Amino acid sequence: MHYLTPYPALPAARDRFIVDLRGPRPSHDPWRYQGLAVEDELTERGDHARVGTVFLTGRECPWRCAMCDLWRSTTHADTPAGAIPTQLAAARKTWREASERISRIKLYNASNFFDTHAVPESDYAPIADELADIDQLIVESHPSLVGSRVERFQTALAGPSLEVAMGLETAHPAALEALNKRMTTDDFARAADWLRERSISVRAFLLIHPPFIAAEAQDEWLLRSVSFAISCGASVVSLVPTRGGNGTTEALARQGLFRAPKLDDVRRSVDLVRSNMTSEQSRATRILLDPWAANAN
Repeated sequence: MHYLTPYPALPAARDRFIVDLRGPRPSHDPWRYQGLAVEDELTERGDHARVGTVFLTGRECPWRCAMCDLWRSTTHADTPAGAIPTQLAAARKTWREASERISRIKLYNASNFFDTHAVPESDYAPIADELADIDQLIVESHPSLVGSRVERFQTALAGPSLEVAMGLETAHPAALEALNKRMTTDDFARAADWLRERSISVRAFLLIHPPFIAAEAQDEWLLRSVSFAISCGASVVSLVPTRGGNGTTEALARQGLFRAPKLDDVRRSVDLVRSNMTSEQSRATRILLDPWAANAN
């Protein structure tokens, strides 16, 4: 039914529309991580670091974004105290046993690291203890949660530097509002400034082929979005191909509001961004393709 229902104009109605189109959520053990990944990533120095990602299990994000399918990896209940440090310790044990020399770690929890329902503040110290020997930690957060909890976590984090990844998605104001992110580009800019004032690096996620932008305008708005992220001081811009499969994206596709990028679209978009960057921008910001791009068809 919702496939034929026009996409709602108001946020509360969008929430209902998006949730109603979801499929079943698998049951997850909050004491076990979802998965691990290891990749070589270009650093700010121009060399490569071995980066390990822990896909954590925890409480679902409170926002209902139109393109998001990460709720499948989350729980309905609050994350128990001690669960995140336990998952992290297990991940590091696995890497040590595989002789992986990890120097940077991403803790991605399919939610917001600074939402206390997803990561209790009592876990900050044990997480920091587990990470004392690495160079950098990258976590995810919605811009609206950037504040005092970030400072408290940074204080606990004695060893590595901190980078906060935030989903900008697009700088197209109407599309960003329709995505149901409940934020504006000004909100992103304020959060980025706040982080940089405290020597915390900023990573921006941008969508390739986001919904609500006409096909002929996708390239223009991708370039404008990258330029905006760079103007906010993002040291990394991670390009993420928008994927279908969450119910809402299929409904939007049927209404002509979304087309999932094909592999050729992804390659062309990355080449377009890199070829249009100035030498100054290239020195300040690394453009990366999110490894989930393999899901593009």
